[in-house]
Amino acid sequence: MIGIIVFMTSAQIFGFPETVNEKAARTVAAGVVTMVVLAEISHSPLFLIILLYGFVARVAAGPKFSPLGQIATRVVSPRLGDPKTVSGKPKRFAQGIGSVFSLATLALYLFGLPSVAFDLLWILGAFALLESAFGICVGCKIFAILERLGVVNDLCEECGDIFSAKAAQKRVGSQYASH
Repeated sequence: MIGIIVFMTSAQIFGFPETVNEKAARTVAAGVVTMVVLAEISHSPLFLIILLYGFVARVAAGPKFSPLGQIATRVVSPRLGDPKTVSGKPKRFAQGIGSVFSLATLALYLFGLPSVAFDLLWILGAFALLESAFGICVGCKIFAILERLGVVNDLCEECGDIFSAKAAQKRVGSQYASH
């Protein structure tokens, strides 16, 4: 009985939402871009640690334990109009990629290879910039390709259909729809 309670409690605490507000995701990405710029300016491992924590926290529990996630979901995105809901699974995958990149960046920095670390960090920053400024989630695109290859399954129809003409038309239409 205690095991079931612990499992239920951990499932409620940890876990990624089934759907995500695209506006909040883009706000988080803008915060990541800001952190990347601050890390480059300061060359301090503090921003690398903050980035790593944020990505790992968001993979584990969505925005619950991520200060950036909390600001995005509770403060910024509600002020941007009605939510635009997308599947959470590709977004979680993208956060996982961010976790790997930020862990590798921190490790390279700590092992005395800061120039390589910051080169890698700029790739992460470019991915975040694409998401925040243009709504292009590179991790989500990789996720869709993996689904088409059969590596990933159990997805929403929209996730597996990102390359079709219908999906492209939907994306273009949603960019200009009033919210």
